Amino acid sequence: MAIIGNKEKEGAQTPSAGLERATFAGGCFWCMQPPYDKLKGVVSTRVGYTGGHTKAPTYEEVSSGTTGHAEAVEILYDPALTGYGELLDIFWQSIDPTTLNRQFADSGTQYRTAVFYYNEEQRRLALTSKEALEKSGKFSKPIVTEIVPASEFYPAEDYHQKYYVKNSTSYNLYKTGSGREAFIKKLWGDSGKPAGTKKYTKPPKEELKKKLTPLQYNVTQEGGTERAFDNEYWDNHREGIYVDIASGEPLFSSNDKFDSGTGWPSFTRPLEPGNVVEREDRGFLMRRTEVKSRHGDSHLGHVFDDGPKPTGLRYCLNSAAFRFIPKEDLDKEGYGEYRKLFEKK
Repeated sequence: MAIIGNKEKEGAQTPSAGLERATFAGGCFWCMQPPYDKLKGVVSTRVGYTGGHTKAPTYEEVSSGTTGHAEAVEILYDPALTGYGELLDIFWQSIDPTTLNRQFADSGTQYRTAVFYYNEEQRRLALTSKEALEKSGKFSKPIVTEIVPASEFYPAEDYHQKYYVKNSTSYNLYKTGSGREAFIKKLWGDSGKPAGTKKYTKPPKEELKKKLTPLQYNVTQEGGTERAFDNEYWDNHREGIYVDIASGEPLFSSNDKFDSGTGWPSFTRPLEPGNVVEREDRGFLMRRTEVKSRHGDSHLGHVFDDGPKPTGLRYCLNSAAFRFIPKEDLDKEGYGEYRKLFEKK
């Protein structure tokens, strides 16, 4: 990435009303901009330098490793269209979080991985997603990605912005040659799911109306809420997993289910964090965090920060959004990879 040029003269990117900002460091920032530019709800992105101690550094200064900055991408997004959890999913699926001060072919503190949070909610979601990834077993080594408060972000030189568009051939050669592309494909496949796993899609509207009961349709497609203590799974104590009633994607496990006293099924964490999307919900004159399924786009419920340890979270969800797969039926139903969760040690 040793290219010489003039620094773009650009001031701070301030979110307008209704928009929020997110910043991630994932090694070479050329590779961190494309996945966010494709995401619905992202208004703009730009690459730059943050987390250091030198004011307005140049690329050459950051590359020397003496300024303390990391190459990063700054994102402005509409939380009504995409949640911070979705941005985190893309971040984790774009990096190797187990390498310290290095990403693939690039080494140095400027290539460290980090989540720079702007508020307590972003910090909470980042820590939760990191913990879930650590427990997922996808990596054999510890995750070393930092989760730190955001600091001044300095936009990079103009020739770095949208490099994958301006210099597509060079970009593709770099991404392939660095090893990043092969690493991501091996670990996550082509669809944001681990390679070799089942793909999940949302059925057409008319099919859903035939497949779902009126209550299930109201909850998942219209954001409805079922009655407390009068739903299928609030007091279900069987071992197994809960999958999206519409798409079938695995979402939660009985291992993380607890009695919250609310009358709705409650969990401390998702079984598959990549299948769960969190979005801001300002309905009913309240500010809450809605939980939806990624592939089925089903409304599941809401998540609150008054849950038990170890996460401190309470995913308060609707039974009508789920189909429960008992542990003895996992193989028969095509979810055999989760059987190990219920094997006695």
